[in-house]
Amino acid sequence: MADLKQFAEQLVNLTVKEVNELATILKDEYGIEPAAAAVVVAAGGGEGAAEEAQTEFTVVLKDAGASKLAVVKLVKELTGLGLKEAKDVVDGAPSNVKEGVSKEEAEGLKKSLEEAGAVVELK
Repeated sequence: MADLKQFAEQLVNLTVKEVNELATILKDEYGIEPAAAAVVVAAGGGEGAAEEAQTEFTVVLKDAGASKLAVVKLVKELTGLGLKEAKDVVDGAPSNVKEGVSKEEAEGLKKSLEEAGAVVELK
């Protein structure tokens, strides 16, 4: 019985990529259609699966931190906004710095802003 529980936990914690691989194996080797694998994803409903499926991110400035001027300059540089607009973004925190960017770009922006002392969140 413990083995089945452990197996169920493994299924629930599969990533989207792993579920797709499982669906391919089930179809090719056992003749089970991929719709059955979709049940596994629905049953899992894990945060990891939703996170991997996300392709566009929003970089949200939560707080400018102690170095507000450095953060304003960095926001200006990273977004192409004018100085006043960049200052408005920083003063209006929490506010979106950039929307609809790739995960790599979002993580790069987050890292740069955090190095300048800002508190940043990715959505």
